[in-house]
Amino acid sequence: MEPGNSAVTDESKDAFSYINERPVDDISLEFFYKPHTITLLAVSIAAVIYTAFVRDETSTQDNLWAGICCVIFFFLIISVLTFPNGPFTRPHPAIWRIVFGMSVLYLLALLFLLFQSHSTVYEIMYWIDPNLRNFHIDMDKEYAVNCSDISLPRIWSHVDVFAWGHFFGWMFKAILFRHTGLLWAISIMWEITEIAFAHLLPNFLECWWDSVILDVLVCNGLGIWVGLKICKALEMREYKWVSIRDISSTTGKIKRAILQFTPVHWTPVRWLDPTCTYMRFFALGQLVVFWQISELNTFFLKHIFEMPPSHPLVIARLCLIGVIVAPSVRQYYTYVTDPRCKRVGTQCWVYGVIMVTESMLCVKNGKELFGQAQVCNVIVWLVIQILVSIGCVYGVVLYHQYFEPNKEIAADSPKKEK
Repeated sequence: MEPGNSAVTDESKDAFSYINERPVDDISLEFFYKPHTITLLAVSIAAVIYTAFVRDETSTQDNLWAGICCVIFFFLIISVLTFPNGPFTRPHPAIWRIVFGMSVLYLLALLFLLFQSHSTVYEIMYWIDPNLRNFHIDMDKEYAVNCSDISLPRIWSHVDVFAWGHFFGWMFKAILFRHTGLLWAISIMWEITEIAFAHLLPNFLECWWDSVILDVLVCNGLGIWVGLKICKALEMREYKWVSIRDISSTTGKIKRAILQFTPVHWTPVRWLDPTCTYMRFFALGQLVVFWQISELNTFFLKHIFEMPPSHPLVIARLCLIGVIVAPSVRQYYTYVTDPRCKRVGTQCWVYGVIMVTESMLCVKNGKELFGQAQVCNVIVWLVIQILVSIGCVYGVVLYHQYFEPNKEIAADSPKKEK
């Protein structure tokens, strides 16, 4: 192999390692970053021995749950020991290894359900929660009723927990994505998605003022604005990390411990620039479409398997997807914008498989529902998604070309965090 090719290979490996197995810099408390594998092994085995021989085994269902919890426990222990850190090291790499382990467990559960019959999947759901037998999706309230009745009290009555969920969800997305134009494009396209699939999902039926004013302008718009303001504040903040051992006051130590849950450094994000290649253009358009599919999975899973929005399984899935998305977006960003990175990160790869498997699970178990689909609506939706994605990305490129011509192109490649 030629020396030049060897250098390129080593450089690409370093770029991939940075997002897949990022090392920890400036360790302040060595105890929490030294390997304690023997101690962990002894404690884990002791815990299993105690629970296996002491617990009551009269209930078969409790025994099954105990066995499942034990399998999950040891799998997450192995995750801490062997899985990659991912692109983040705060608050601790072990946290992100556990997140990766949970994403793998969730993927394996989805794959298992994918090979079960519709009735078997329902029986598994009823075994997990027998109360689901008494819930049917048609018990939900009616939507888009009396849309001509526009009054302040009625509008205010729609500012419920779901409105707050919209706000905090888009604030979280803004912190992850960090691009005004693309965020607004995704927000508007989601409303188009709701219109296209409203004949399948009744909760997508909304009055025009609920969709345009409350969702797009108020909840989504404020969430995007607040999230970008937080990003700006973190970007402008001066990061001076001091070891907790060098802090004398108790208050200072507590403050430093809390700051452990904040980023080490906030790197500015630049998805596009005037000189970006067509591959980056395509990759970002693909991300916008995949974002819509991932959001759709949430509603189709809830509808097909007949679970109320407040069910613990629905909440747990949303929380898990939320923590998985953070490292996945970062890994995808580095893969798209850094020419030295030739492979997508492992967490991003797993999340992609999760998204596709969820979609297949919905299609397989929702044949009756999808049989009612209006093909024309779906085709028009898909065409609009592609056109808007391409138009939005191209518009962002033109914006950077004509309105921000003086910015350094070097800002395109991500800086290494300290």
